[in-house]
Amino acid sequence: MPAKKRTRSHDPVKIRAAVSAQFGQVRRAVSTLTPEQLALPTRLGEWTVRELAAHITMTVAAVSRALERAEPEKADLALLDYPSATAPFAEAVADGTRRLAAAHPDLDALYARTEDELTEHLAAAPESRLLDIRAGAMTLTDFLVTRTVELVVHTDDLNAAVPGLEIPYDRQALAACTRLLADALAAKAPGGSTEVRIPPYAVVQCVEGPRHTRGTPPNVVETDPLTWIRLATGRMNWTEALERAKVSASGERADLRELLPILS
Repeated sequence: MPAKKRTRSHDPVKIRAAVSAQFGQVRRAVSTLTPEQLALPTRLGEWTVRELAAHITMTVAAVSRALERAEPEKADLALLDYPSATAPFAEAVADGTRRLAAAHPDLDALYARTEDELTEHLAAAPESRLLDIRAGAMTLTDFLVTRTVELVVHTDDLNAAVPGLEIPYDRQALAACTRLLADALAAKAPGGSTEVRIPPYAVVQCVEGPRHTRGTPPNVVETDPLTWIRLATGRMNWTEALERAKVSASGERADLRELLPILS
């Protein structure tokens, strides 16, 4: 029987810093947007850039709100379960985003308040703190890892919506986001027949079939972090990525289209 794969651990200090750093990058960029740019459409349905920018504050403020609630007795939501546990709340999140954007025309003030509250709450929260969130109860560090996903994915959405914006990505935030979505793929399609490489941040084995033990794996998928994140979240489809040479795939089990997206 093959050994059970060890769950990846995330450094609590680095994850806290990553969330703060990426939110800071977004805050600085949003502060430069003109009314015309804020009114631009995004690739997220009917959301404008203003609504997307407001939504990003909501995803970070969720940490502060959770830390204000009573601590649950035990965690019942594993980090790798999170990507598949969020879909039922999509409509409520969309409604909340529209209300938040309408209620806060001053985005600079909203971002400043969100950042101050996050700093204050994290300073008082121990690493072992458990959080009660919509999808269940999970550790603070695990929830912060999910915030890196929200921040990196929506940074990419903003960059796609506003030509020339080019918000940078904090390296640790990009790494954590890439790794969580790669690990979620391996959990969704357990196995060892296919190796998915996302240099420089992640390598995972997945998909049932003959297990690779040494040498070059017979089935290999390789791509860059942002392309992987777009594939994993449905921002790019598999065929498009292949046609644009954004992903290389070799071997009969290297077609991942039926497994994507991981997070929708």
